[in-house]
Amino acid sequence: MDVGIAIQRAFETQRPCVDLSPVGFGYVIDFGTMGQINRQTQRQRRVRRRLDLVYPLAAGAAGRAASWPAAPGPPPPPAAAGPRAPPCSCPQCVLVRSVKAAAPPAPAARRSAAPPAAVEGPPAQGPGATPPDRAGAGQGPGKPAPSSQAIRRQASPAAAAAGPAGCPASPPGATGKAGRVALATLDRTSLQRLALAQSRVLIASGVPTVPVKNLSGSSPVNPALAGITGILMSAAGLPVCLTRPPKLVLHPPPVSKSEIKSIPGVSNTSRKTTKKQAKKGKTPEEVLKKYLQKLRHPPDEDCTICMERLTAPSGYKGPQPTVKPDLVGKLSRCGHVYHVYCLVAMYNNGNKDGSLQCPTCKTIYGVKTGTQPPGKMEYHVIPHSLPGHPDCRTIRIIYSIPPGIQGPEHPNPGKSFSARGFPRHCYLPDSEKGRKVLKLLLVAWDRRLIFAIGTSSTTGESDTVIWNEVHHKTEFGSNLTGHGYPDANYLDNVLAELAAQGISEDSAAQEKD
Repeated sequence: MDVGIAIQRAFETQRPCVDLSPVGFGYVIDFGTMGQINRQTQRQRRVRRRLDLVYPLAAGAAGRAASWPAAPGPPPPPAAAGPRAPPCSCPQCVLVRSVKAAAPPAPAARRSAAPPAAVEGPPAQGPGATPPDRAGAGQGPGKPAPSSQAIRRQASPAAAAAGPAGCPASPPGATGKAGRVALATLDRTSLQRLALAQSRVLIASGVPTVPVKNLSGSSPVNPALAGITGILMSAAGLPVCLTRPPKLVLHPPPVSKSEIKSIPGVSNTSRKTTKKQAKKGKTPEEVLKKYLQKLRHPPDEDCTICMERLTAPSGYKGPQPTVKPDLVGKLSRCGHVYHVYCLVAMYNNGNKDGSLQCPTCKTIYGVKTGTQPPGKMEYHVIPHSLPGHPDCRTIRIIYSIPPGIQGPEHPNPGKSFSARGFPRHCYLPDSEKGRKVLKLLLVAWDRRLIFAIGTSSTTGESDTVIWNEVHHKTEFGSNLTGHGYPDANYLDNVLAELAAQGISEDSAAQEKD
């Protein structure tokens, strides 16, 4: 958020660009081209300014005044003099109002013992009383006005919930400008204490807790999110209690080299891939001949590749194969029927590795290989247990793939590709089934089926290394992203995904070290 506030301030002052080095990032944002430039590599990527988000989400380097502005404008007239002005809608005020609205009434003795510095509104003025200052605290004759820092020190969750000393809590939106300005004196730490105190009250009263996931920092709740949630829940007549989010644990505790062990039943501790698999046939026609049976009298149905009738010539209009367009063949194992002309064209558009996959049922003929770029796969046992597997140690897999140039089997031959997030750490339980999965993953690695080059579904970047339909667990001690443990079905699911790639225990036996 500090970076966002710095960029926003530069944008509002109409500066042509902003250097983010003072806030710890080696980038320059050019507002003319809306681009982010890496100062070291000069790589440039586009940025955009969104107006549909709550801003700012937390106080940052720009200061509290810029982060949590108090609503300007004259104080609202008394209720008897006209309609009441709408309450301040800034995230801070929304949070405080939602907390006060849901709080149970405090005992009178506790209210009378509250500190005299109230954060919600001025006390009733009697004869000779001095008007309240901008902080909303009474000031006696001859006494200097307390500083905003002193008010922050005196403010407490109990005082915020109970209002001024000896007075009941004010209803939301009824305090006017003085109350809003007083709320603006609270820093982020005070707001967090206020929210935490209210959470404890609600938990003690039996209100169900709602964990807030994927929020960075150590705060118990995010103020803006708490305010929005408070509005939604109060509209339904329900209280809400946001608790501290679970912590994301991506990696295990540090492990020394002496604690790292090899995996029983698996030789070596690493594998490398360097070059493309050799083709298994001289021509596509010779490859398909092993898997097809020619039909003299084809059935009167559609070819699911070109969508023309099998009794008519193939409708494929691309580069012309050397076979006749009206020739029809049946795959030997699954029995599906296609134009041989279409199958040859499909093979030529694929990896050309000597294997064929039925486009209808996905049955694999031959040994399927992929287009994974060169890299290294390391695997070993570490002395820690995964959640849900307390009775065994953990297999750690480390994939390392450097960026490079795409080969003829890749989407854009001759063009460079990126490799983000490497080395990637993945985890399996060191159980019998976990070791079985590892052995099959080794086969998949040798066949270049773990990764591919394509477009990332998370970042949208093209020509980059991506996962290739075999899911891995990259979260060691939690499961906040869905890629961690516990997950009782993961091992069975990944075995099914490997089987869909033509990898089974028989494959592991054939390619045993």
